[in-house]
Amino acid sequence: MLFFIVILSGLIFSVGLYMILRRSIVRLILGFALISNAVNLLIFISGKLIKGKPPITSENISLLKETHADPLPQALVLTAIVIGFGLIAFSIILIKRAYIINKTEDLDDLNTTDKIVVKNNKLK
Repeated sequence: MLFFIVILSGLIFSVGLYMILRRSIVRLILGFALISNAVNLLIFISGKLIKGKPPITSENISLLKETHADPLPQALVLTAIVIGFGLIAFSIILIKRAYIINKTEDLDDLNTTDKIVVKNNKLK
């Protein structure tokens, strides 16, 4: 089961990398989102996926006889998901503002500043 999840994570990572190499800024942001999800999946797998075994045990157990899931990667992934969501939300708002000003989402067109005209303190 872990082998298939690792392969799936690698596939998601490669699709995200392909999307980053495109010229569209929307695909760039989607590529970053896919890569961050693939990395989160790999971190989550590092804590072991064990069915029916809780990550937290009671206090009176002195030695774990069976393998248990590690709670640290789960906490790290949960934090990374929240931070990634905030970053993607900010990026979408930034892209929308850049599209309103420049009327394009192509990275090559956004790289030049020759088309921006300032009249009466307003960008057009």
